[in-house]
Amino acid sequence: MDVLALARWQFAIVTVYHWVFVPLTLGLGLAIALMETQYVRSGDEKYKKMVMFWGKLFLVNFAIGVATGLFQEFQFGMNWSEYSRFVGDIFGAPLAIEALLAFFMESTFLGIWIFGWEKVSKKIHLLSIWMVVIGSNLSAIWILIANAFMQHPVGYHLANGRAEMTDFIALATNSYVWTQYPHVFFDGIATAAFFIITISIYQLNKNKNQDVFKTSMKFGVAFGLVGTLFVGLVGHNQAQMVIEQQPMKMAAAEALWETEDPAAMSLFTIGDEEKREDVFAIKVPAALSFLAYNSFEGEIKGIKDLQAEYEEKYGPGDYVPPVAISYWSFRIMAGAGTAMFLVLFLAWWVAFKKDFEFSTLFYKVLLFGVSLPLIANATGWIFTEVGRQPWTVFGVFRIEDSVSKATTAGEVWFSMIGFTLLYAALIIPTLHLVRKIAIKGTDGLEIHSSTESEN
Repeated sequence: MDVLALARWQFAIVTVYHWVFVPLTLGLGLAIALMETQYVRSGDEKYKKMVMFWGKLFLVNFAIGVATGLFQEFQFGMNWSEYSRFVGDIFGAPLAIEALLAFFMESTFLGIWIFGWEKVSKKIHLLSIWMVVIGSNLSAIWILIANAFMQHPVGYHLANGRAEMTDFIALATNSYVWTQYPHVFFDGIATAAFFIITISIYQLNKNKNQDVFKTSMKFGVAFGLVGTLFVGLVGHNQAQMVIEQQPMKMAAAEALWETEDPAAMSLFTIGDEEKREDVFAIKVPAALSFLAYNSFEGEIKGIKDLQAEYEEKYGPGDYVPPVAISYWSFRIMAGAGTAMFLVLFLAWWVAFKKDFEFSTLFYKVLLFGVSLPLIANATGWIFTEVGRQPWTVFGVFRIEDSVSKATTAGEVWFSMIGFTLLYAALIIPTLHLVRKIAIKGTDGLEIHSSTESEN
């Protein structure tokens, strides 16, 4: 493989590793803040146990999330220096704000939350975890603002071969961000919910008389229903935005070769990418038009027409992203999301209707459920980035122009293998630690005395 292919593989591997932990940090932090709010309101020690148990897992996840995220930034200088040169004036601003404002904020208040038991009042301690939640979400917003410029560039002009910022407000209010961020936010809630449900059902399988995990599972079910439902609703709006701003991405996701009005949605397609035609397809008539326009009528442009348009607009070249990857990553993401609803229904039935009496089959299905949001997260990110190809910045800067000119294939191989092994070295003990905490449960959990000031 050449430098470009290797650099793309390296970025994909590192990002997928990192993205395992980011949604869980966002969602689990919010879950713990809600649990501690209930503890402060009610004084019920059960909620304090919940906060401290899930808090331990949150801290492990937060630490590995930070560690895996740091290495991503190295690649902009190592493998993508031409991209950094082109877009640094714009990309650097939101990333600097994310580090100096959001990350410092969440780290500072996380320290108060970790070490503040018995040292600050209950209300201050509660405020600190809410500030961690706010900080982590601000961090996500600023990173997504940077990414949104790649998807839908605004607030810039081209000068001296570079993109230079002309309107910071336009950058921060990019329409792409405000469909992308809610999707990430509710995805985090869903991911945390399945994490809570899985560990709770494991503990209840050992001992059904654990109030902490009964309450945790009920909380996880309610939390998950909110997250999964809104992921679907926001995802619908995001798909409409993609059709408007990146029509080729959605055409690739549907393997839609020809323009259609009304447009059918593919359930299963085997296509020939070279000839750009279907070999076999099962489609739902007019469903894609409904997705795009909330109406069973409306034109969706196909890959062939869009390719001709882009050639006329941008010059000769191939503007079609890898269709098979786009098509199947989109379907795996959607399929995992649908399966999440089914697992949540089963969890609701066990928790609220069967009083935690469940069969071995139910137990195995609920344990498997934790993988579903992780699969959806990874494939959703793959679709978002691969479907934008051949652009790094859509319509402005191409991927082959972004890679470092002086970097050799051997150097990228070396760093890719090194990063992959280093991430494995970090993640294996992390998973072991999570497993150890999950198996131990609340046994031996040190519950700090309730001597904190109420003020």
